[in-house]
Amino acid sequence: MAEDNDPESQTEDPTQKRLDDALERGDVAKSQEINTWFVIAGGTLVVSTFSGSIGSGLVTPMRGLLANSWMIKTDGKALLALMQQLEVALLAALGVPLLMLALAAIAGNMLQHRLVWSAESLKPKFSKISPGAGFKRIFGKQAAANFLKGIGKLVAVGVVMTVILWPERHRMEAMVKLDPAAMLGATTSMTIHLLGAVVAALAIVAIADYFFQYRSWFQRQKMSLQEIKEEYKQSEGDPHIKGKIRQLRQQRAKKRMMAAVPKASVIITNPTHYSVALSYERGMQAPICVAKGVDNLAFKIREIAREHDIPIVENVPLARALYATVEIDEEIPTEHYHAVAEVIGYVMRLKRGFGAGRQ
Repeated sequence: MAEDNDPESQTEDPTQKRLDDALERGDVAKSQEINTWFVIAGGTLVVSTFSGSIGSGLVTPMRGLLANSWMIKTDGKALLALMQQLEVALLAALGVPLLMLALAAIAGNMLQHRLVWSAESLKPKFSKISPGAGFKRIFGKQAAANFLKGIGKLVAVGVVMTVILWPERHRMEAMVKLDPAAMLGATTSMTIHLLGAVVAALAIVAIADYFFQYRSWFQRQKMSLQEIKEEYKQSEGDPHIKGKIRQLRQQRAKKRMMAAVPKASVIITNPTHYSVALSYERGMQAPICVAKGVDNLAFKIREIAREHDIPIVENVPLARALYATVEIDEEIPTEHYHAVAEVIGYVMRLKRGFGAGRQ
């Protein structure tokens, strides 16, 4: 139905089946900033842990190569063997760090959702080449959010770099006078310190972005009442969906009932646990119950009645009896006519007296 795709009609929280279907399609709440943060944090850990071994692993074979360059043969087999030696040295130096970065990227995804394989994401979608969809991607809410997020990241990184590097400016000037080994050590130490601060700042951006992405994703999964009914039919009475529909009906009935309280003629209460709102106009065969409730709901009925100057009459046995025997939008039972008539008469006399007093 057309209304099923109308965001204004999709006001209900998604069912578990709806969420499961979205997961099967590969439609999950995902923040790219979380993945980026894990990679940067992993890179910082790699630099701080393996910088020495990476440096020696790369420098040592190159130093030996340059020292014995005059012995290098230029035939094909010799050059191939040399390339293989360099590849082994490169793999030995970078293998573990690169594996750690890959694991960090996987961890960033798994933290947000379980691993999902869906062929749905591989299918071509013509909506992606639609001019209207492209315009929406460029100027829509998501694009605006990405722009603000980019500005936030630049500001965060800029502030961090200023806070970290400005006090070190004199030390940085003096570093140019150090020997290469000492300069490398000082630069590495400062870089690790800077990266650690950047990781801390970007963590705030990543967490905020995840909550934004999750909220946007959850809003997209919302359903209309008609969609919930259709899902119920397809599920052949699934108890969870049945409970959801029953809950929605109760909520709607409660809202309608509370909206009718201002139209009541009198509220009969016990006075703490029960409240029954009755409406009566001349010409009616009998008063009608427009609202009733116990405890918190009874208190809310009395509260609305006071806001609208509706008389509240305390009658313990009548309040209990009406609550037990009359339903919403139904006339009161005949056995309560006399007691209710006395209350209605009392209220009318109060209104006439109030009107005469004002004159």
